[in-house]
Amino acid sequence: MRVACAFLLAIAWLLPGCAQEEAPPDPAASVADSANLSIDPLSGLKMAKNWELVRAACTTCHSARQITQQRGTAEQWLSMIRWMQKKQNLWQFDALTEERIVAYLAEHYPPSAAQRRAALSPELMPPNPYRPVP
Repeated sequence: MRVACAFLLAIAWLLPGCAQEEAPPDPAASVADSANLSIDPLSGLKMAKNWELVRAACTTCHSARQITQQRGTAEQWLSMIRWMQKKQNLWQFDALTEERIVAYLAEHYPPSAAQRRAALSPELMPPNPYRPVP
């Protein structure tokens, strides 16, 4: 009797899915897919195309947490890479590697409403009272 009940429950659970037609692809699905990706347990990076390249290139110098906490457009990520190359001695990437890294970061760590505001430009900053007078 238990086996028959379990079998009927399984059939009742599966049947509604059989009658449904497949929905057309949703253009916003790539954003949702990014949220549903597996997370690498060691780095915390989303396991998508080129994630291992990003892990290898970026975690050589810093924690992957610095990546996962950042957000940016492709231009912003490229700007961060250029800053690291100029100020932190990050090596130059070949064009294809850099393109893949930036594409991964922009797709899986894009800007969000919850991120910090952009830094103020120097002319909008208040005077620094600790700056030595020339």
